[in-house]
Order: sequence, then structure tokens, then C-alpha cells
Amino acid sequence: MASMATFFADHFKIDPDLLDEHGAFNISLVTDLPAFIDPFLLFNSTKPEYQELHQRIIQYLVFLRDKSLAGPVHDALLRSWYCFPEIRQTWLGFSRVGNSGSGLGFDFAAALHENLYRIFSDFGTEQVTRGSHLEKVCLIREGVGRDNISDFTANLIKEYLCNYSQTFALAHLAPDRRRRVAINNVRFNFATERWEPDRYVLPWINGDYVILTPKDMLTKDDTWINKNDLIRDFHELPDAILDDQLRMQVSNYFQRVLPRHRNREANQRERADAARLTILQFPPLIDYYIRLKEDRGDQAENISHDKIFQTEQLFIFRLQELQAQLKQQTPFYETGRTT
Repeated sequence: MASMATFFADHFKIDPDLLDEHGAFNISLVTDLPAFIDPFLLFNSTKPEYQELHQRIIQYLVFLRDKSLAGPVHDALLRSWYCFPEIRQTWLGFSRVGNSGSGLGFDFAAALHENLYRIFSDFGTEQVTRGSHLEKVCLIREGVGRDNISDFTANLIKEYLCNYSQTFALAHLAPDRRRRVAINNVRFNFATERWEPDRYVLPWINGDYVILTPKDMLTKDDTWINKNDLIRDFHELPDAILDDQLRMQVSNYFQRVLPRHRNREANQRERADAARLTILQFPPLIDYYIRLKEDRGDQAENISHDKIFQTEQLFIFRLQELQAQLKQQTPFYETGRTT
């Protein structure tokens, strides 16, 4: 009979409660699940190790920002500093089948390098926000979404994720279910300006290692700081501006670009388009939006927790119920994998 093992706990024949105790997501080892690392959950966490991870992310972005300010960089260095592959061994994100995503390509690298000194010019000296945020890239640059932000974040915290997975493997997996493997690009050496490899004992199955991710880093839909909310919450931004002159300029410009109709008010799409034009004209609005999200940061953890719980209910528990019915009531699992 063909195996119906789908999830990490099934494949490694362990109690799922062990993963819960470790705080890890019970990933599918058949196809990626739609969950993403949200860097804001690191920034807003009460865990010192998460806050340290966020600081490391910002430190790396400051390094990239300084290189961007210095001028053109050889393509080979751009690829080394920006073009991270998707860490497919986390089994998270988007993929048509299995766990092979597209990763962060050269277009992303070139665009980010070109714009970093404008987007992150005040890193570490912010006047409006309480901190620096990687997600600002997705507010400025078209085509940069939650999967890109998640992939970038995962690569910048890969050392933590590998140690986290190694701790679980050594504590709960039999020696023949784990293997010491060499992992590239686990930490960045700022002295040599290069990524360094390391070796870890990780869960091993089907010729590859597996990396576990803590559930409290994950969300299902958009990251907490995202472009959709920026546009949707635009009406709140003018009131958040302390500068009276800037506030009046923003409100006046928005009214000027908002379409006028004789028989009706502007609809939702027209107001969204006017909001986009206003944000392009007044980039400081992005910082005021981020500050609003920071001030509501306590909601981020609760919402992300609920979304990941829903993901578990739909993609794990319901699927397991379906598998049990297929096994008990049909010959589905007797037909083989290739039929």
C-alpha cells in the first residue's frame, strides 16, 4: 500500500505534540504550505532572540545601503549579496508542486540596490517610526510581495533556523532520521563581506534535509506592513502627521487628484488611485503609515496566530481527516503514486 504520510510528524513517526512543545509548524513534506515569515513579528516580539534577529536584518540592510550609496557594484557581488535562493527545505510559501520556488532573482537585486539609499536613507536615525523595517521595500517597489519578503528574511536568519531545527533533531529524532549537512550562506561576515557556510545535524528524508520554522514567526496572508493596508488606511494618515503644513499639503493634493463627478462621489477604486498618487508625491506618508502599524503591533501577533491556526485547520487537520476516510472507505491508497 502506498504511504499516506504527508506531514513532518507523519514522515518522522513522532507525536505532533513534540512539534507544538518546540513551537514548530508541522510542515507538509509533499508540497509547500501557504505560510510566510513576517519580519514585523520579530521586531514586535518580546523574545530577546527575535529582537536580535531583527537587528541583524537591519544591520545587513545598512551594509547594503552603504554599498548602494558608494555607487555601482559588479553583478557578481550583487548576486552574492542579494540573490538568495528560496530555502526550499522550509516547505513554506508558493510553489506549483513540491517545494521549489523561484527565490530572489537578479531583477530584485538590481532594483533593491538602486533604490536602497533612497528607501533606507535614514536607517537608524528614523524621526517618525520607532524602528527600521525591511517591509518598506514592498511599499516602494512594485512586484515585491510577501513571498519575496519572507524569502529574504529566511535567508538572513538562516543560522537561527538551522540551530532551531538541529535542537529538535538531536532531542527527538533517531540517529538514522537525521544527518550532518553542510549549509551555505548561514551567516554574513562583515569584515570579509562574504557569506559563510556551516554544518548542522538536521532532519533527513528523501535525500534532503528539512528546516523547521517557529509558528510565531509566521503569517498566512500579507505581512503586517503591506501595500494593501497602506492604501486602505490612507484616510488615517493625514491625522497622524504632526506637521500642520505637510498635513494640509497632503489633504489638498489628494482632493486635487480625486476625480470629480456631477452625479456621484468617487468610488473605492478612484480613491485608491488618488491615494497612490498622493503617496508618490509625499513619500514621508510611508513612515507615518509604518508608525501606525507599529502602534498597533500587539494586533499583529494575535492576527497572525489566528491565520496560522486556520492554516493548520484547513491544510493539516482537515486533510488528515480526508486521508483517513480515503484509507478506510476507498482503495485510493492501494493504486500507487503514479496512477
